[in-house]
Amino acid sequence: MAELIAVPLKKPCDVDVIRPLTNIIKSTYSSAGNQKDYTEAIAEFSKLRNNALWRAFEKYESSLEVIYSYYDQLCALESKIPAHELQIPFKWKDAFDCTIFGGKLSLTISTLSYEKVCVLFNIAALQSSVAATQTLESNEGLKMAAKLFQQSASIFNYLKGNVMMAIQQEPTPDISPETLGTLSSLMLAQAQEIFIYKAIHDAMKDGIIAKLAAQAEELYVDALKLFQREILRAPWDKAWVAMIAGKQAGYRAMAEYYQSLVCKNNKLIGEEIARLEHAVDLFKAAQQRSNKPHLFQEYANRAQRNLAEAKKDNDFIYHEKIPDINSLEPIGKASIAKLQPLPEVFSSNFKDLFADLLPVTVHQALSSYEVRRNELVNAEISKLREMTQILNSVLASLNLPAAIEDTSGTELPQSVLEKAEYVKSTGGIRALENSMKELPELLQRNKELLEENERMLREERESDDQLKEQFKNRWTRVPSASLTEQFTIILRKYREIINNAVTADKVVREKYETHKEGMEILSSDGNNLINAVPTGSAVQESNTVTQLRKLMENVETLKTERDVIESELKSATIDMKATFLSALAKDGAIDEPNLSVENIGKIYGPLQKQVRESVSRQEQLVAEIQRCHAEFIAEQSCSGSSREAMLCKLASAYDAFKELKGNLSEGVKFYNDLTQLLLVVQNKISDFCFARKTEKEELLKDLTTNLSHTGPITTPDIPTHHGGISGQSQPATEQSQSGPSQLPYPTQFQGGMPVPYGVGPATPYPAYIPPPMPAAYNPYATMPNRTQGNYNPYQSMPPTPYAGYATLPRYSGNQYPPQGHPF
Repeated sequence: MAELIAVPLKKPCDVDVIRPLTNIIKSTYSSAGNQKDYTEAIAEFSKLRNNALWRAFEKYESSLEVIYSYYDQLCALESKIPAHELQIPFKWKDAFDCTIFGGKLSLTISTLSYEKVCVLFNIAALQSSVAATQTLESNEGLKMAAKLFQQSASIFNYLKGNVMMAIQQEPTPDISPETLGTLSSLMLAQAQEIFIYKAIHDAMKDGIIAKLAAQAEELYVDALKLFQREILRAPWDKAWVAMIAGKQAGYRAMAEYYQSLVCKNNKLIGEEIARLEHAVDLFKAAQQRSNKPHLFQEYANRAQRNLAEAKKDNDFIYHEKIPDINSLEPIGKASIAKLQPLPEVFSSNFKDLFADLLPVTVHQALSSYEVRRNELVNAEISKLREMTQILNSVLASLNLPAAIEDTSGTELPQSVLEKAEYVKSTGGIRALENSMKELPELLQRNKELLEENERMLREERESDDQLKEQFKNRWTRVPSASLTEQFTIILRKYREIINNAVTADKVVREKYETHKEGMEILSSDGNNLINAVPTGSAVQESNTVTQLRKLMENVETLKTERDVIESELKSATIDMKATFLSALAKDGAIDEPNLSVENIGKIYGPLQKQVRESVSRQEQLVAEIQRCHAEFIAEQSCSGSSREAMLCKLASAYDAFKELKGNLSEGVKFYNDLTQLLLVVQNKISDFCFARKTEKEELLKDLTTNLSHTGPITTPDIPTHHGGISGQSQPATEQSQSGPSQLPYPTQFQGGMPVPYGVGPATPYPAYIPPPMPAAYNPYATMPNRTQGNYNPYQSMPPTPYAGYATLPRYSGNQYPPQGHPF
């Protein structure tokens, strides 16, 4: 049986993949409406990893299928979860360093691409081990060995060209491009060697076997040159080089031996003897170089016997001159062993554990679409609400409709009674005060979560700076500042959001104080309400009064229509997932901007037209109301009366009460939703800090054990998927409080903020997506002019999925109200 070389496997380390996977799937996909529980799938993935990586050391053929399945699952998972976001500190030891229990050289990188490289290396190594153990006496064993050696060579060759782009860091010696190229050359030579044994087993023609052997000799020459390079002399056993040198001579001898058989059949006795003499010498050289006396011994004996017989026949019969071996025609070569492209799927029965998760490109496209859609919806709703607030202000200043309902001098208008009844039925002013007391506590909770996130990043950075100062140039890992840039931007954005929320709370408080007296009157019982309104003269019925009442009906109709339009704006949806998946399947890429604009225009174009028509109708309606009211004042001669002033005050107080009630309810919900988003960020930062801590401990171990031969760890480049962040404008526009425009808050919960760890320019991931905020109409997305009488800092929001990965911090009683808060 041939002596074949098997590549040792890299040694994995146990790592918790369950928690980071749970975090990333929940935070990334919960916003996309994917409510499926992946707990079981994640547990199965963890089990698959442990089974695949450790069973590989058993070196059985059945172990290949297990590790194939794990690698296929990694590839499928990477297409759905951006590798730069998943913070799992994968640690692998050098394949050629010590034993499975005591390896010292190791590398820890927290990316799926590094895990894929190491698993693929082990697939190739396991293939070489299984191939080397095949029996070469059976047709099945020969076919399996040839197949596996070729696949192993192909994998090593693939890794050679892709490993640096995948890990973007100085690799351990076993996965350096030079080592991988050398191993690929060796595996290809051994595959060609198996084809020689297959040809012998199948009793093929001697000339064909000679050509196969000549090609094997050439492949071993190439491999020997690579193995003898100075840079590659350290990693593996020296016996490998001796064996390769021996096989190079041995297969040249095999080629000469089988070519001599061709000569014998053609009665070329002189050439036969020359080739046999050379073969005998080469067989001896093979045994000496390899330090294996029995290497090729069977064929050496055959060559020796054939040489003796040929010389005897030549001496007694042919008397041919023995030519010089260098003058003979070179033996042709037959190259059968070849590098092959990697299969799309290694496993024969692969089942994707996360089949329901969308591909990354589709998820990114959906997130971008939601941003565009929400910007349009928010703008249109803001326009409607602003115009409604202006309309309410105009009516309150004119004391309409109360002024035209005051049919007796002492009785209250029916509209005022209805407003008072509504205020009392909803809890009155005391309900507003109770709601306002909740906001400081919720605000403080979010502040503490944000400060905890900032603390984790600060401590990680300070630890890294301290070790850099201690070890100077030997501390070669990527500085924290370059990795946490996006986290810093994200936390700065949330700090800005909280600061603006405090401002919004203050505006709510100011509105409350402005209308407090009127809301207290509306909250009081009937007698107090009647006594609070001065008496006055009854309204004189006229055509003007009739027109005003008709106009008030038109106002209510306009408001009702706007409620319907707003509801339709919020509820209108398109199944863009199917659209993007179809585009991806058809073109291999997604033209998200064009597809989004096209589909948004189809469904929201008619609604935008209705908004414009409603605004135009209001302008005409307000002008008509003001004209009729001027005539009404002239007829009634009651302009500026104390009764008129009080009724106007109560009308404004009623509008303010309704707005504040909605403001406070939605403000509480806003803070609760913000808490969940900050928890998502907290878990991402926690995963990042844990991965950095693991990497730090490994580097410290290397430094303290003086493993300087591992070489420096170079700083990875910054990938293009995060490269543009520092220069690009923020996704949400900042706005002063002087007008009805967007505050600098994102308007969509996009789950899955990017984690700036291990990024580089070669990484093919989409551009940075801003930090998420609660979906649909954001309560802080608009801030109309505070000088207008109807400012509404909060708007309604649908529920935001709860990420729930960490417990809320504990609070002490002296933390409320937070410093600087208006309550």
